[in-house]
Amino acid sequence: QVQLVESGGGLVQAGDSLRLSCAASGRTFSSYAMGWFRQAPGKEREFVAQISWTGGSTDYADSVKGRFTISRDNAKNTVYLQMTSLKPEDTAVYYCGAIRYYTGTYYRISEGYDYWGQGTQVTVSS
Repeated sequence: QVQLVESGGGLVQAGDSLRLSCAASGRTFSSYAMGWFRQAPGKEREFVAQISWTGGSTDYADSVKGRFTISRDNAKNTVYLQMTSLKPEDTAVYYCGAIRYYTGTYYRISEGYDYWGQGTQVTVSS
């Protein structure tokens, strides 16, 4: 069992930066690859970024590539999402998820995740 708690969301202006954190409980955190997804009102949950079990590989949605950076600290059981050059279209509830096993890029699919946090709201004003 893994429990995830996101934090760090808020209201910022376009061009600002924000860092989200996702703290995980349990001693098996390093056994899970981690992902960040987001969901805007009236839209489906969409993939944002993913990081492998050791942090050795990452992947990003095209919409955030070059602006967002995902990282993890397995000693602290925490995954981060550093967001820069924020845009109004980045406004959404951001969720972190834990996925134990996947093949290919299945981690881009929300249904593949084993655990989710409750989400944290990010609002970017223009």
